[in-house]
Amino acid sequence: YGGQAVIEGVMIRGRNFFSLAVRRQDGTIFRQQEPLNNMFNGPIRRVPLLRGVLVLLESLTLGMKALRRSANIAMQEDQGDEHEELPAWAMAGTLAISLLFGIGLFFMLPLFIVWLLDPYVSSDFVSNVIEGAIRLTILVSYIKVIGFSSDIKRVFAYHGAEHMAVHTHEAGLPLIVENVRKFGTPHPRCGTAFLLTVVLVSIIVFAFLQRPPIEWRIFSRIALVPVIAAFSYEIIRFSGAHQEAWFGRLISQPGLILQRLTTRQPDDSQIEVAICAMEAAIAADQGREYPEQIVESVNGVGTTGEHTEPEATPGEEGASGATSDG
Repeated sequence: YGGQAVIEGVMIRGRNFFSLAVRRQDGTIFRQQEPLNNMFNGPIRRVPLLRGVLVLLESLTLGMKALRRSANIAMQEDQGDEHEELPAWAMAGTLAISLLFGIGLFFMLPLFIVWLLDPYVSSDFVSNVIEGAIRLTILVSYIKVIGFSSDIKRVFAYHGAEHMAVHTHEAGLPLIVENVRKFGTPHPRCGTAFLLTVVLVSIIVFAFLQRPPIEWRIFSRIALVPVIAAFSYEIIRFSGAHQEAWFGRLISQPGLILQRLTTRQPDDSQIEVAICAMEAAIAADQGREYPEQIVESVNGVGTTGEHTEPEATPGEEGASGATSDG
């Protein structure tokens, strides 16, 4: 199981369903399940490298859908309020703008900075290392800057709650606040770790290209994004599946360190929301579907706390949030 933080809530991706739990303004928790698109659960998901591209696409589309829906739900002041969701074309436009922004900020900007430095750098390898270092600096700085926002701090706290709930489920413990509190906020399959791995893999990939004319370098930075994402996903998946071994923990360590910036310790009410999302995803995968629900919060623990056995092995789910994450 994996997932991501959303506006005042958590999205969990199960084997065949995803769930969403969002805290409303009246204190109740809105919870729902929805089947995953068959395109993302087909045979391709078992093909190395290709599955990485598929997971990236799913993380973007599912993550944007969950964010849009959570924003609408979080704005509802009571259970009777209804807010129109963004139309599909608006969602597609937002996704396209987000992709362009990400590629521009993390791939094009470092490239142009290095291009300006090229007359002073004789080695192709050194040039690519400098580009990667700039890319990493931009990534860390971006996370650091947005982390000053009070709204983003809450998202980061829900991010931590999501990881803690996943840890609890993987440990086979009942999903109650007391058990979730036993675990830390970092997780080896987090989307933050995926982004860091993308940066590191890009240094290696682009080093093989040397320094062709700038137009070809621009093309390569765009065209090779899926390739870099595919290899990065396999690395994250491998390390997540081998956390019992020293090499698995070693590979995960940089991503776990970076998660100190993208996760916060959640309060009990935020953990409660993460538990709701996890329970809903597990229930759906076990065939216990139910319609949209409003869960009343009682003393910060409004969930069932039922014990469910883990169904997914570490590393099974993608880099979307427990790796798109969020």
